[in-house]
Amino acid sequence: MASDAVEIEAGDRTVRVSSPTRVIYEATEFSAEVTKVMVAEYYVAVADGLMRALHDRPVALERWPKGVREGMAMSTRADSHGDAFYQKRMMRGAPSYVESTRVLFPSGRPADEMCVTEIAVAAWAAHMGAITFHPWPTRRTDNDRPDELRIDLDPFGTATFADAVRVAAVARDLFAELGIRAFAKTSGKRGIHVYVRVAPRWTFTDVRHAAIAVARELERRADGVTTAWWKEERGDNIFVDYNQNARDRTIASAYSLRPAPGATVSMPVTWDELAALTDPRDFTLHTVPGKLAADRDAWAEIDDVAHDLTPLLDLWDADPTEMPYPPEYPKMPGEPKRVQPSKAKKA
Repeated sequence: MASDAVEIEAGDRTVRVSSPTRVIYEATEFSAEVTKVMVAEYYVAVADGLMRALHDRPVALERWPKGVREGMAMSTRADSHGDAFYQKRMMRGAPSYVESTRVLFPSGRPADEMCVTEIAVAAWAAHMGAITFHPWPTRRTDNDRPDELRIDLDPFGTATFADAVRVAAVARDLFAELGIRAFAKTSGKRGIHVYVRVAPRWTFTDVRHAAIAVARELERRADGVTTAWWKEERGDNIFVDYNQNARDRTIASAYSLRPAPGATVSMPVTWDELAALTDPRDFTLHTVPGKLAADRDAWAEIDDVAHDLTPLLDLWDADPTEMPYPPEYPKMPGEPKRVQPSKAKKA
């Protein structure tokens, strides 16, 4: 049975954590058991890097209140009876120091989402069963103008983590040719995320178009890359998910735990570290705090420059062909027919 609540120090605050001994991650062959209080303590331990990723951003929470177990599933629009769920709207009864910020969903409906302003907020979220933070690419001063471009490299079929590493290096070189400094992190699973800070002058549509342009260029430059939105067309390739730059689409933050065996982490790495990395499971709740304490955060300089998006929009202008949006979106201007190819009526 879970023990009584405990209190942990998080910045200048004391945060209560209930059921501290509840097992959130079971032990694996490469990682020890993780309890609920360990999740909260982990986020405090990586506060420097985590706050660099979350500070002043709207954040959705991925909550696994029963812990992460084989066979458990995330609730979806089609089935709301899963073991875990995404918390987008601000929770009632939050402590006074947990702030919110207003966002607009693609439907045009407004909502207040949690805004992480200090590490105690992350610790409190862990108390509420959150294991993964999904920040918007905006700051609360303007939630309609992204300050991040996110390139999500997702191995599909028989494509591997090593393939994602190879394609990430091509993305790095492409950005460098355009005078843009890119930063990489593991997804915490099999993929790689490449991030670029941009000046918050452009709309979500502009940033998504820039991501499409990057994806198409990667498709031209590297073998085994696809921009195909429909899964049946992706084959055994690295899928560049350009729609992660659409409004209300989010990616697990740097230093977030993932719902995977061993409490793996979405870990910022230098490009040299990424080139040498063979197993992303090296980064777990148990190993990351020590690495961060011993080494400088690989993303320590990510906020030093906010890049001009114009070179990437010039690439878009060379081929301004719109791509499908996610299924929950209303029909968007210029979008092609949103029908799975195998189900489309033949002319």
